[in-house]
Amino acid sequence: MNPKITTFLMFEGDAEEAITFYTSLFDDSEIVRIAKYGPDGQFGPDAEGTVQHALFTLKGQPYIAIDSYGHDFTFTPAISLFVECDSEEEIDKLYEKLSDGGEVAMPLNNYGFSTKFGWVQDRFGVSWQLNYGALEFE
Repeated sequence: MNPKITTFLMFEGDAEEAITFYTSLFDDSEIVRIAKYGPDGQFGPDAEGTVQHALFTLKGQPYIAIDSYGHDFTFTPAISLFVECDSEEEIDKLYEKLSDGGEVAMPLNNYGFSTKFGWVQDRFGVSWQLNYGALEFE
């Protein structure tokens, strides 16, 4: 059964690098299929070999990614991927890998609403909220 809503990520030339990186970080993750632009694609020969359309999974959750060019926008931290981690080891590893070359919005800490939480924007511009422990919304 296909989900009705799937997260769609648009990159500008590094989609394959990003999804290869992401699928290496999470168990139950894979690149399901990937189609690439040829020399006569919609973005011309400079886009040859970049991702026209990719389907991949992270922890079994499907995502779509493409490379697209010429836009005046990119990723924003206003939308992020929220990850419930199964252990402190997992959150520590993800925080280290995802923040490498990116920016930290909130360092790993206990902020009162969770045992351990961190928020980073990775080197590709995608924002990740990482959580370990029960969230308390009161």
